[in-house]
Amino acid sequence: MSDYIAGSCNIGPSEIHRRYQVAIISGAIYLVLAILLVANNESSIIRLTSFIPAMSASVGFFQARRKFCLAYGFSGLFNFDRAGDVKKVLDPTALAADRAYSLRILLLSFIPALVMTGLVFLF
Repeated sequence: MSDYIAGSCNIGPSEIHRRYQVAIISGAIYLVLAILLVANNESSIIRLTSFIPAMSASVGFFQARRKFCLAYGFSGLFNFDRAGDVKKVLDPTALAADRAYSLRILLLSFIPALVMTGLVFLF
């Protein structure tokens, strides 16, 4: 039985757990990188590299909290079973809703990632 809701929920507990893991690991990488960049007084261009783990952490967190995988949403997939056991979205209306929600989460994820990157520039 699936808990899939078009444009709202396309992953179950095991996939949500994986998204939280990505968020935590990426956040830790961001933190270590930010400290190193500031401590070594790196140039502004080099400090931009902190955006990558910041964005990864932000996307992972938003996906987990919203129970929605961006890649699955854009690809027309969902999963409520064990991790990686995906199923296809067949309804074109549901697929359009998933893609719109994926884009929304992606755009929302930029805000904390930009703030986190900005912090590296301030110090």
